[in-house]
Amino acid sequence: MRTTSILLIATALAASGTAVAQSYPTKHIRIVVVSTPGGSVDTLARTVGPKLAERWGQQVLVDNRPGAGGAIAAEIVAKSQPDGYTLIMGTVASFATNVSLRKSLPYDPVKDFSPISLVATQNLMLLIHPSVPAKSVRELTAIAKKQPGVLSFASAGNGTGGHLSGELYKMLAGVDLLHVPYKGVQPALIDVVSGQVSMTFASIISSMPQVKNNRLRPLAVTGGQRSPAAKELPTMIEAGVKGYESATWYGLLAPAGTPADIVTKLNTEVVAILKSPEMNDRLSKEGADPVGNTSAEFARHIQAEIEKWRKVIKAAGIQPN
Repeated sequence: MRTTSILLIATALAASGTAVAQSYPTKHIRIVVVSTPGGSVDTLARTVGPKLAERWGQQVLVDNRPGAGGAIAAEIVAKSQPDGYTLIMGTVASFATNVSLRKSLPYDPVKDFSPISLVATQNLMLLIHPSVPAKSVRELTAIAKKQPGVLSFASAGNGTGGHLSGELYKMLAGVDLLHVPYKGVQPALIDVVSGQVSMTFASIISSMPQVKNNRLRPLAVTGGQRSPAAKELPTMIEAGVKGYESATWYGLLAPAGTPADIVTKLNTEVVAILKSPEMNDRLSKEGADPVGNTSAEFARHIQAEIEKWRKVIKAAGIQPN
């Protein structure tokens, strides 16, 4: 009798969960963004959000909560009701590198969230000043090995994507480069263009004007695949740096405990949106590559990124703040 009662309760709960998922959403959805309006992650949220709204007939609001490398936004979502109505557009910083760059986080990027889908990746470009006599990454590596500590690379600041991309290159290629941190992308690009710094790892969109004016020479893109925005450039792996992959990424997550049926429903819709030709064209103009994968694949990606960047940050001797 007791076993029968337990089975009946379990069946009722499962049916209730399915019913909730079928009716979801019944009110507006909030996507919390880790940055100020206008950046890449904000643009993605404001691109995907309206498409979800069109499909479901419910408003999708973007809530910008910048600060602390994305920790403020992530904490808000981690502590929200796990009902599918508060989501986060997370980044590699807020869900991977923060683990090693910050002494303490008010959230656990693995335990406190239910991954929905990896939304997009964004390559950086390895760019050098024309005075550096290298026409390929292999030639650059050879020069760096002959002159340890002479070549320098600029970044938008300690712990940023450009900094960690350079540290990964140093580690995998076995070269010694001088890191020169700046307060932002533009100051870093200015000093590479002027020749004060040898190279940088910068976004395709922000640096392409300097490439077209022949003020910077691109050698490769940093992601695992070539970028539609710079099809002629090889990846760092193709250019001879085995195992190199350093793409900025953006993904949609819900608080841990969100019903699995709701996560699945969100995943199905988001992936369908990302696979559309319209979305592919739109994101390509932003220098981003749409992804769209399963919740489990995204979860594995986050875990792998945490481990990868932990090793790089330790090897570089970067101290957590």
